[in-house]
Amino acid sequence: MLTNAQMRRILDTFAEMFPDAHCELTHSNPFELTIAVLLSAQCTDALVNKVTPNLFAKYKTPQDYLNVPLEELEQDIRSIGLYRNKAKNIQKLARLLLDEYGGEIPETHVDLVRLPGVGRKTANVVVSTAFGVPAIAVDTHVERVSKRLGIARWKDTPVQVEETLMKRVPQEEWSLTHHRMIFFGRYHCKAQNPQCQVCPLVDLCREGKKRMKEKVKNN
Repeated sequence: MLTNAQMRRILDTFAEMFPDAHCELTHSNPFELTIAVLLSAQCTDALVNKVTPNLFAKYKTPQDYLNVPLEELEQDIRSIGLYRNKAKNIQKLARLLLDEYGGEIPETHVDLVRLPGVGRKTANVVVSTAFGVPAIAVDTHVERVSKRLGIARWKDTPVQVEETLMKRVPQEEWSLTHHRMIFFGRYHCKAQNPQCQVCPLVDLCREGKKRMKEKVKNN
């Protein structure tokens, strides 16, 4: 298990490497952010950002999404994976917002996870990014980085990873750490080709030490 000093070093390294880390999904309000995060499930932010400019120009309110046939909305997001299911969820979400929340995105995690297509991770992103509530959303990058660095166990579920991070990271740093870990995983500690040879945390990293040993052996 990492010591408090090692954990502090990890957090400070994230901050040094990616001081400007932020949510990369294009949006201008909580409603657009929620739609964008819903669309990003099993899909890259870059692909979502190609689709949302036209989508958000066409659909401004929950009612706008309900004013078109499902098939039309499907076509508008067709290039995104699972587009049929996501289109259905968007219309169901829009209906629930109008029926129970006055057409506005709710600000609490409890209410957000009631929305169709919005799971724990999406809710954490929305409360953190849109409403400034401290939260850590565990996506594939955060999970991978946490496990490689030994913050979490290999067998941990995303919820267990989230709970561990909430214990090990000071609450006032949750949201920033979430974004920095995503950037660290997306641009440095990649799934297939992590940059272990130039990583300042390689001495703490289980995966990195293994890869560097194999590299030495193969040379």
